[in-house]
Amino acid sequence: MIASPKNIDAVKKYTAVRNHSLAICAPLEIEDYVVQPMVDVSPPKWHLGHTTWFFETFILLPNFPGYMVFDPQYNFVFNSYYETIGARVIRTDRGNLSRPSVSEVYRYRKYVDEQMEIFLQSEHMKQALEPLLELGLNHEQQHQELLLTDIKYILGHNPLFPAYTKEKSTEAEISKASGMIPFSEGIYEIGFQGEGFCFDNELGRHKVFLHDFEIAARPVTNGEYLEFMEAGGYHDFKHWHAEGWDWVKENKAESPLYWHFIDGKWMQYTLYGLQELDLEQALCHINFYEASAYASWKGMRLPTEAEWEVASDHFNWGNRWEWTGSAYLPYPGFKKEAGAVGEYNGKFMINQMVLRGASDATPAGHSRNTYRNFFHARLQWQFTGIRLAR
Repeated sequence: MIASPKNIDAVKKYTAVRNHSLAICAPLEIEDYVVQPMVDVSPPKWHLGHTTWFFETFILLPNFPGYMVFDPQYNFVFNSYYETIGARVIRTDRGNLSRPSVSEVYRYRKYVDEQMEIFLQSEHMKQALEPLLELGLNHEQQHQELLLTDIKYILGHNPLFPAYTKEKSTEAEISKASGMIPFSEGIYEIGFQGEGFCFDNELGRHKVFLHDFEIAARPVTNGEYLEFMEAGGYHDFKHWHAEGWDWVKENKAESPLYWHFIDGKWMQYTLYGLQELDLEQALCHINFYEASAYASWKGMRLPTEAEWEVASDHFNWGNRWEWTGSAYLPYPGFKKEAGAVGEYNGKFMINQMVLRGASDATPAGHSRNTYRNFFHARLQWQFTGIRLAR
């Protein structure tokens, strides 16, 4: 069978996405692949295996006649949270998986990639499977961001503060714009529309009523947040939610993640090692509690996700995931898909806050202004920042 141009394009796209995961891991030592310093961090080896398992489990096994699984035990090892698929390793135990080895996981990826390339060019690759393939590729891109985030946490909690890369960050300069951008009261529409991929939680474009509001033209900088710290922000309960104040006391919080006060000056762990804090850089690695407390201290608030989306064409975004004041809830008409794929987003719509935008860790082509990221309020390890509103 001669592969059609469409089949070839699918292979190229698949290969490009899969190779980017390997490129992210290229600077790692073998020992870096297996560490799990906290429950929210997965070892890089597990990310590589889990994203491979997705294609094997959801595309090859049900749709490629005669496909032989690489290892029957891997369904237990690399299933993340899909109850429909069966039992799995407890999340906290991922760091205990000395086996399969890193080399075995790489062999697993190679085997599945070879089978996927054959499958994508065969008559078994039906048009009806294209959305599932697209979901799998976007799923891998999500894990690419998590990979980089988790690698930074692993290396950033090594007492030697080893650099992930010798090359300086290429992140874009923070916008020089200042002040607030006003928006008038009215009825607006939010949610995904048009062609291209989106996750199910973005669907259901709908109208929202917004009162007059203003939103900051740029995100908060390290220097601005340092002013909050020096004014006693972590020691004044009145700016914090009760749950946030409990978090401050329990963790003896004094600063954002990766900030260290050494020899009389603030240092920050970055992917290229421990560096003196850049006061002009966009603030990063703070949780919702910290973002909300800072906004309160400034006499402002965090934008709602509707405000953020409506305003997003009027400012630069993409360096930091920006906390909003909105709980992660379904849009009107949201409906979970049948089967395991239906477990993708809907089951997490409780006790989490929405973040909007993208970050320096987000893969190219994986961002849009309707994207609804979500995390628990306590989490700092993502590339998260603040944009103020009032």
